[in-house]
Amino acid sequence: MPLLTRRARAVSLAAASAALVAATLPAAPVPLGIGDPLFPHLGNPGYDVLAYDIGLTYDGRNDEPLEAVTTIDARTTEPLERINLDFTRGTVHSVAVNGADAGFQSTGEDLVVSPARRIPAGLPLRITVRHTSDPTGERNSGGWVRTADGLAMANQADAGHRVFPGNDHPADKAYFTFRVTAPDDLTVVANGFPTGRSRHGSTTTWTYRTAHPMATELAQVSIGTSAVVRRTGPHGLPVRDVVPAADRERLEPWLSKTPGQLEWMERQVGRYPFENYGILVADTETGFELETQTLSLFEKRLFTDDRYPEWYVDSVMVHELAHQWFGDSVSPKTWSDLWLNEGHASWYEARYAEDHAGKSLEERMRGAYTWSDTWRAAGGPPARPAAPAPGEKISLFRPVVYDGSALVLYALREEIGPGAFDRLERLWVREHRDSNAATADFVRLASRVAGRDLTAFFDGWLYGERTPPMPGHPDWHSNAPAGA
Repeated sequence: MPLLTRRARAVSLAAASAALVAATLPAAPVPLGIGDPLFPHLGNPGYDVLAYDIGLTYDGRNDEPLEAVTTIDARTTEPLERINLDFTRGTVHSVAVNGADAGFQSTGEDLVVSPARRIPAGLPLRITVRHTSDPTGERNSGGWVRTADGLAMANQADAGHRVFPGNDHPADKAYFTFRVTAPDDLTVVANGFPTGRSRHGSTTTWTYRTAHPMATELAQVSIGTSAVVRRTGPHGLPVRDVVPAADRERLEPWLSKTPGQLEWMERQVGRYPFENYGILVADTETGFELETQTLSLFEKRLFTDDRYPEWYVDSVMVHELAHQWFGDSVSPKTWSDLWLNEGHASWYEARYAEDHAGKSLEERMRGAYTWSDTWRAAGGPPARPAAPAPGEKISLFRPVVYDGSALVLYALREEIGPGAFDRLERLWVREHRDSNAATADFVRLASRVAGRDLTAFFDGWLYGERTPPMPGHPDWHSNAPAGA
C-alpha cells in the first residue's frame, strides 16, 4: 500500500477526529412517543408519572397566557439522559429535575429536558416546569376553551399538552392537584375535591385534588362567574354542578336530573367509581360535550336551545355520565381502543332513551346495522379506526366509534344472552377500575363469562371490513358502499 501524502494524512486524521467527536455527542433532541397507532408521538417512554401538581395564575383575561408551574412526580422505568414531555402552546421559563436546574429544548410538540446527569432506572423523578399556558390557539383545536366569562378545558384526544407539560397519553394515569389563582369575583372549579381556598389581596387561590388516578385528556379546570349548585346523589354521593351564575334557575330542571341518572347507571353496572360528580355548563361553542373526570363538560346551548327534545338531552347527559365508568375509570391502553369508550357510552345512552322515552333500542341498532358497512369503509372497523385527518384531530370521533361500536355490544348480547352480557359489564368496570384496559382484555373477559372462546366472533365484529351477520336477525342488511 503506498504511503499517504502529508495532506492526505491530515485529512484522514481530521475525519477520524470528527467521527470520534460525533460519536461521543448525544443525538439531537427529537419528539418521542410510546407507539400509539393513531398518535405516534403522543406519550413518552422511560418514566411513569405518579402525580401532577399544576399551578395556574389567571388575571381575568382569557385572551392572554396564564403563568403556570407544573410539577411532575414520576419514577424512571429505564435509564434516561433526556426526558421528553409532551408540551406545546406555551413559553418555558425554566426546568428543574430533582431540584437541580436542567437544560431544555422544544422540538415538534415535545419539551426535551436535559438533566445535569444521567438518571438510572427505578429512581424517583421530580420535574418542575415554569411556563405559560396560552388559551389563544386555533379555535376548537383542544386544550383551553374560551368561554363568555372565562376558561374551561377540553383535552381529548391529544390536547392536554396544549395546557400543561406531561405524559399526555391515557396509558399513564396519575393523581392531580390543581392550584388556581384568579380574581376574587371569579369561581374556580376542577376535578376532584376542594382542599383549600386562600385569599391574597384581590385574588383567591383555589386548590383541588383527585382521589383517583386520571388520564391527562380528562383534566378539567373551570374559571368564570359561575354558580356551584350542590345536591346529594345515591348513597350520599356529592353532586356539584357548575353553571353560569345568570343561568342558575333556568338550568335547574336539567341539573336536578343527575341523581336519578346516577341511580339508573348504578343499576346497570354497579356503584359510581369516583369521589363526586356533576356537570359543567360552559357558555361556548365546541361542537361536542366531553366526559372530563367527575365534571362533564356541556355546551350551554344543549340545555337552552328548544330545538333539542327533552329525551335527546337526557340521553346525551347519560352518555357523558356512562363515560365515568367506560373511558374515565377504565381508560383505554391505546387510542385504537376508543370503541370501548364511545361504544359503551352510546349503548347506555340508547338504553336510557328506551327506558325513559320509549325509543326502541332494537330499531336504533337496526338502523346502525344498515349503515355499518358505509361507516367501516369511511373510518375503518371499530377496533382499528383510521387515523384522523391531518389537522383535524376531532375527525377521529366518527359514527363507527359511536353507534357503529354500540352495534358490536348489541351483537354480543344477542350472541351470549342478556344475563351473561350484564355480568360481563359489571365485571369489566370492577376488574379494571382506576386502570387501563385494551380490546384484547375485553375479548378475554367476555370469553370467560360466556364459557367459550369468542375470539372469532370479535375478530369479525371489531376488525372486519364488512359487518358480520347479526345473531338472531338474519333479515338485517347493511347497505355496503359502491365497490365494496
